[in-house]
Order: sequence, then C-alpha cells, then structure tokens
Amino acid sequence: MDAPAEVCLLNIGPKERSKRLRFGGLSLGVAVAALAGLLWAGASPWWHLALFVPFAGATTGFFQARRKT
Repeated sequence: MDAPAEVCLLNIGPKERSKRLRFGGLSLGVAVAALAGLLWAGASPWWHLALFVPFAGATTGFFQARRKT
C-alpha cells in the first residue's frame, strides 16, 4: 500500500514572505561587505567566524521565503 504524501502547509502570506526575502538579502549584503572589509584589512582568519551570524540570517531568510514557512 502506498504511503500518504507529505503535506506542506503554508503559514505566511505574500507580505511576510517579502519581508523575509528582504531580510535575507540585507543579511547577505552585510555579510559580503563585512567579508570584503576583513579581507581588505588583512584581519586574522578567526575574525571570519563572526560572519557566521549574518550568513546564517541570510540563509534562514531565503529558505523561509522560499518554503513559505
């Protein structure tokens, strides 16, 4: 017997998806600018660990907007 298909329920509307997509884009821009600044300044590679937060925010925003959750 076939297993039931997985159902994905949408819990945000177009306005909220747009807001999360903008947040993801803004976070990505901040992360890329910070990375460029760190590379230009010749900062220690340990400082690059701080970029985890904006890159994680960017991916979270993009994935939430894409999956509509």
